[in-house]
Amino acid sequence: MTSLPSILGGLDPTSDRAVFRQIADQLREAIDRGRFKEGEKLPSEAELVEHYGVSRMTVRNSFSILQGEGLVHAEHGKGVFVRPRPPVRRLASDRFARRHREQGKSAFIVEADAAGSHPTVDSLEVKEEKASQDISTRLGSVRRVLARRRRYLLDGRPVEFATSYLPLDIARGTQIAEPNPGPGGIYARLEELGHQLDHFEEEIRARMPSPSEVKTLQLASGVPVIHLIRTAFDTAGRAVEVCDTVMAADAYVLSYQLPAT
Repeated sequence: MTSLPSILGGLDPTSDRAVFRQIADQLREAIDRGRFKEGEKLPSEAELVEHYGVSRMTVRNSFSILQGEGLVHAEHGKGVFVRPRPPVRRLASDRFARRHREQGKSAFIVEADAAGSHPTVDSLEVKEEKASQDISTRLGSVRRVLARRRRYLLDGRPVEFATSYLPLDIARGTQIAEPNPGPGGIYARLEELGHQLDHFEEEIRARMPSPSEVKTLQLASGVPVIHLIRTAFDTAGRAVEVCDTVMAADAYVLSYQLPAT
């Protein structure tokens, strides 16, 4: 590692900014400038104590700020490391292109391939259930739905979990109701059933995760989630699926192409 004085500056004794925040500022800037790279270990507590002439608690408070911002993560007994940048670029204008379904690929597999990662799905549950008020409204006042719940992993790391809700008159007794819906996923099966997809509507918001979401996605402290609700419409204008997805925000970049006119 390059010597700390060449990477990190000194403290400003005239500043009214707390010392631990000054240290966090300098570490953050060094990360932003690439002086500490993705996956690289930050200087140890002892090294920073010696460099700045402060207590271990001061250094730990600095690390806590960076962890809360999702910039670093601590590994017990090993140290504090720079978190990797999001590995998956989610291109909204392309991910549901029909050509992918015709190739037998779901959107998640397409994105995983582009990221050079190995995709897997676990925690799969398929069952009929009563629709919530929100889902019922989005699907045109249906009372019961087929729900497909699953968790997605890249290279063994959980990155999102999603639940698809489909009207029973479409999905019941079809391959959509099977654990494995077949090549191209449920959208390929919907089109085979005569529901050619026309467009999708998505609502996206960022928020902090619930305790259960932290556990399911194995999120580090300070990492938010992206909550996305997508409704798929066929060419007749019918809503044929609602997908409620929660994604680890440090795993994805959401990319869009917007027309100029």
